[in-house]
Amino acid sequence: MNKFKVKKLKTGVLALALILFAANSDFAQNFAKFVNPFIGTKDTGHTFPGASAPFGLAQPSPDTGDNGWAYTSGYQYADKEIFGFSNTHFSGTGVPDLGDILLQPFTGEAVRENYRSGFDKTTERASAGFYTVHLKDFGVKVDLTASERVAFHRYTFDSDKPQRVLADFQHGLVWADVRKRVLASDIKIENSQTISGFCEVENWTRRKYFFVVEFDQPFASSEQLKTREFEKAPRYVLSFKGKRGNQIQVKVAISTVSIAGAKKNLQSEIPDWDFEKTEARTKAKWNELVSRVQISGDDRQKEIFYTALYHALLQPSNIADVDGNYRGADDRIRQANDGVFYSTFSLWDTFRAAHQLYTIVVPERVDGFVNSMVAHSDATGFLPMWTLWGKETHTMIGNPAIPIITDAYAKGFRGFDAEKAFGAMKRTSNVSQKFFDWDIYLKYGYLPYDKTTSNEAQSVSRTLEAGVSDAAVAQMAKMLGKNDDYSEFTRRSKFYSNLFDPQTKLMRGKDSNGNWRTPFDPLAPTSPLRNPGDYTEANAWQYSFAPQHDIEGLIKLQGGKANFAKILDRFFSAKPDAQESEEHLKYLGQEGLIGQYSHGNEPSHHIAYLYKYTDEGWKTDELIREITTKFYSNEVGGIIGNDDCGQMSAWYILSVLGFYPVNPSSGEYVLGAPQVSSAKIQLAKSKTLTIEAKNLSETNKYVKEVYLNGKRFRKMSISHAEFIRGGKLTFIMGAK
Repeated sequence: MNKFKVKKLKTGVLALALILFAANSDFAQNFAKFVNPFIGTKDTGHTFPGASAPFGLAQPSPDTGDNGWAYTSGYQYADKEIFGFSNTHFSGTGVPDLGDILLQPFTGEAVRENYRSGFDKTTERASAGFYTVHLKDFGVKVDLTASERVAFHRYTFDSDKPQRVLADFQHGLVWADVRKRVLASDIKIENSQTISGFCEVENWTRRKYFFVVEFDQPFASSEQLKTREFEKAPRYVLSFKGKRGNQIQVKVAISTVSIAGAKKNLQSEIPDWDFEKTEARTKAKWNELVSRVQISGDDRQKEIFYTALYHALLQPSNIADVDGNYRGADDRIRQANDGVFYSTFSLWDTFRAAHQLYTIVVPERVDGFVNSMVAHSDATGFLPMWTLWGKETHTMIGNPAIPIITDAYAKGFRGFDAEKAFGAMKRTSNVSQKFFDWDIYLKYGYLPYDKTTSNEAQSVSRTLEAGVSDAAVAQMAKMLGKNDDYSEFTRRSKFYSNLFDPQTKLMRGKDSNGNWRTPFDPLAPTSPLRNPGDYTEANAWQYSFAPQHDIEGLIKLQGGKANFAKILDRFFSAKPDAQESEEHLKYLGQEGLIGQYSHGNEPSHHIAYLYKYTDEGWKTDELIREITTKFYSNEVGGIIGNDDCGQMSAWYILSVLGFYPVNPSSGEYVLGAPQVSSAKIQLAKSKTLTIEAKNLSETNKYVKEVYLNGKRFRKMSISHAEFIRGGKLTFIMGAK
């Protein structure tokens, strides 16, 4: 047996063991029933309601639009028409892409102006691993489910009109112009039940995808629609013989590697035509994962919580085929370590809390995440920033993979080569590239706004984010015994202080001569609509607390705890810029406002916890209650701002449980205020941690005392090592 097969077998045994453990314990309850995929599908949440397996590559879902910021997931709940059902999607992103291989069942004339259909909202339902809707214009019921790499469609026709399916390979989700999306394609109708091929596309990045579309019954005829001037991929209308009540089933297998890879995925994951069995298997996988955290509370709160956990576990996606092959960022076919290679890394968002959540809830995935990041560095020379299907998009700023790797190592994960990872971290932090000039950064001790290119705008934010990653490199160096690197990167991690303006008490842009940016408006957010500017989707207020790695240093700059609490008071009470409309503020990342705190965007996420570093920690307790109740709900608009591949959801999950990783690479969690009276977390090695919030009520929302396994716990934060030992963490709640 070869090495890969042994590793794959071990992985499979581990997964089976986890499932069997759950099935034979208190965790064998159905908590997946509380998942509502429609939460976040209205306005700017940008989630999709379709079907997916955990961390899946295939994610079939309805598309109600195909271009622009509103349709990054392809769907808006308020829309009245469905274009069709494409088979790959993002959840909660700020840029559209994917939407590959659109299928639309319909009846009547084969050639028509468009193939959209109205639908009855009362027939639209979704749950973990399943979606259904009735297309009223065509009289077709559509059911969707999926395995990891294969989408499964089922169409039930309630009309005697000619039954057809549109297969549109030109379709996709784009920022502006779908006509420029497909660069090349090679698609063949293999026989009367199978279409296969590949497309090379470009939107957010350039990528290739390979597929096989297989029907459970032959189509009587196929017609290629007239090629429009811009098209480089075909659209087919497939016609079937069938009467009222006929069902047509379709499987769409996907690969980044080859058609042969897609066929292997199909045969391995869904070899039969049993829709219910596939759905049940996927639902069981979801239930096993979400049931690892069990909370008390009413059904509404459970619906918010378990949907958040579901959204957090939709990605990163494993893009490796079942044989472990995947297409890397350099377009080479590579063999994945342990058969997994993850992409859809929205790291500027998820390094803050989502990856810390993964270390608790899905620890068996963490080594795979890190190995994927290091393998990406092998292909490109740098650790990833924001990857899609293995390709780098160069979206957002900083080096967010670095604190994720350090955090994993600090928590005891050893399934990756730490020396190799450190080499990638150090190289990424020293070798200048298009989007960051380390020579300038090191020369001045910050990025001067007059020395940055248009691609390197947001000089304050970039400087501060660099400090977070430098601190993580330093910590990793310390753990590996690299004292010189530890000293150097610790020194660099303090560069943020060079942009602290003692007059305004805020982080402010500075030129290469040491002059402050003038004029200076601390309320004016910059990026993405107002560039060049000094801040990334934020303003001076929001980024002045960005050095998450050194809150104690920030406190010193502010003149001590009392003054730090006062600046936080100003932050949470300052009014938004009166010149900005509410709609325009959304596009500047300014949603979910409490003063200048913007919960709809990630730079603010840790700031609610900063009162815990002062003598006024009770204000954090108040803020957590306000944020969890005001900015999250079980309605379709129940997420304020983009969910950003689960980061918004991760904040909610951790905050409801009573802790949050302010320093993302520290291996520690600052204790907050639980929002449920009890919770039980299934940990590795059959251990559990029970969390209690005694006396919790609307008025008793303040933490008075904390006990760990019956002993008074006086520290502000709890380490991951203490956390995963299990036992009982008790919060005594009371009134102010």
